[in-house]
Amino acid sequence: MKRLLTFLICFSVLIFWSSCRNDFEFSPSTGNLEFARDTVYLDTVFTNIGSSTYNLKVYNRSDEDIVIPTIQLENGVGSYYRMNIDGTTGLADDQEGKFFEDVELLANDSLYIFIETTIDIEALSNSDIQFLYTDRILFDSGNNQQDVDLVTLVKDAVFIYPNKDEETNIIETLTFDVDGDGNPDETTLQGRFLEDEELTFTNEKPYVIYGYAGVGNGQTLTMESGARVHFHAESGIIVTQGGTLNINGDLSTDQDLLENEVILEGDRLEPLYEDIPGQWGTIWLFDGSINNTINHATIKNATIGVLSEFGQNDPNAKLNITNSQIYNTSSFGILGNATSITAENVVINNSGQSSFAGTFGGVYNLTHCTIANYWNNSFRQYPALLINDFTVDENNTIYTNTTEANINNCIVYGNDNPEFLLENEGAEFTFKFNNCLLRFNNSSLDGSGNYDFDDITNYEGNRFNLDPDFEDPFENLMRIGSDSDANGIGSPAFLITEDILGETRVSPPDAGAYKSVNFEE
Repeated sequence: MKRLLTFLICFSVLIFWSSCRNDFEFSPSTGNLEFARDTVYLDTVFTNIGSSTYNLKVYNRSDEDIVIPTIQLENGVGSYYRMNIDGTTGLADDQEGKFFEDVELLANDSLYIFIETTIDIEALSNSDIQFLYTDRILFDSGNNQQDVDLVTLVKDAVFIYPNKDEETNIIETLTFDVDGDGNPDETTLQGRFLEDEELTFTNEKPYVIYGYAGVGNGQTLTMESGARVHFHAESGIIVTQGGTLNINGDLSTDQDLLENEVILEGDRLEPLYEDIPGQWGTIWLFDGSINNTINHATIKNATIGVLSEFGQNDPNAKLNITNSQIYNTSSFGILGNATSITAENVVINNSGQSSFAGTFGGVYNLTHCTIANYWNNSFRQYPALLINDFTVDENNTIYTNTTEANINNCIVYGNDNPEFLLENEGAEFTFKFNNCLLRFNNSSLDGSGNYDFDDITNYEGNRFNLDPDFEDPFENLMRIGSDSDANGIGSPAFLITEDILGETRVSPPDAGAYKSVNFEE
């Protein structure tokens, strides 16, 4: 009986308390909403490419639960923006994401509005390369109306993408001679070969590439000074047998804008993606491509910056790369496979594996280069510089190849130790380090692996484990300071008269791609 009486008392109190509640009685908004910001900038997007999702926080600072009669885009159903409010998309059909009714907001609470856009620049302007698109989010109406501006810069571009069969939904793939037997082979690589009129990239508009843009036999893809090339995920350039890539950038006067540099990066322009590795594939210099040159280029945020395969006997080197920078690659900065590469005034930093790797042999001549790696060393397996002469098949059979490597007036450094490794399994493996600043676990080169350091003629004028005094290697600022231990250690025999910034070198020169500067000036 006592237990029943207690239950009846509690039940009565609950009924009385519920009847007095007004928590679910919402008052109309009075126009006193507060916003985290008065303008939402959706950064820069390419025409017809969706933006990232941005958010706006809306506050009810009052002690009353309120209902906002309408939240809508000022441009209505024709707006290129779309919204999601706390997980809902508003009215269905053509007003979805554009118009919301009776949005409830509790006292001293907040809600999130998520905003995206996809804009067709041709619908806005037929002539402008870029266009500022704006709209407003309107809260309520009449005397209670409040608003937040939306702003997006839209860029026009030249789009290169594979064809798609609308009936089968199959995307075009590249077909070319993969195995060198003279017959074309079908591949699973999505993309298409460039047409003749597409073989010159100018600085008039950016280029956006979906899939792999192929350069075929007898074709030369030329990228002119100031060109901007953007790649979608898993996209890149492949230069096949008989094809050539010439990236012809020039020295820039503004090192922030790099107005004359050719810049190759991902197609997401938001600041969030500025330094994210692995956003696109690679520049692939396939077996049989010839006379490839890269000058004054910045290649960043790829999986592999440049992949060069075979051609180690090419008399002029399969790839000549000069005055260029490669940053933030999720795998390798430059990866050579039985190939020939000549590099001068090249800077490579922050690679998921090696910044420069020459594998299965080849001929590698690096002069006045800065080969560094400040990637998180808990996750990478290889040093900044890796040279080996072998490959291993599925049966663990080792195949070796002739290897020659000459590293002259370079800096090879990073946040691991050692930062260079030479591995040889065959007899024809020759190398020499001349007047370099090197990071190794000791200055006597003991405990180095399976190659012999006994011949001291392989090492002349080098410095070990001293401070290169980089400006800020974690931000890819690789200039060296006036206190650098690389200063004046280079050999005049390998002098390149100007550094990567066009500064005149004195003799004896500083090692690396940059002439030293006083950071305090």
